Amino acid sequence: MVSQFGSLGYTIMGKTADLTVDQKAIIDTLNKEGKPQTFIAKQAGCSQSAASKHVNRTLSGRKKCGRKRCTTNRENRSLERLVKQNRLKNLDELHKEF
Repeated sequence: MVSQFGSLGYTIMGKTADLTVDQKAIIDTLNKEGKPQTFIAKQAGCSQSAASKHVNRTLSGRKKCGRKRCTTNRENRSLERLVKQNRLKNLDELHKEF
């Protein structure tokens, strides 16, 4: 997607669409067969870099990024129940009860 600002005189490149489920399946099967990435990209109808990124992302088994959660799902449910029961209490009072 390219949007043109006529009076400003420059072009802004937008994000392209993500790979569809069908494209991902084609990339995975052809990669397992050992086909080259340029061939895989032509068959899937995407760029070679998109095919490469998909293959490398799935093979590397990326871990979650960001800060780890400090509460479990069970604690979240109990916190939610506590807040709903005591709507008028402030954060400090709720923290003491929890």
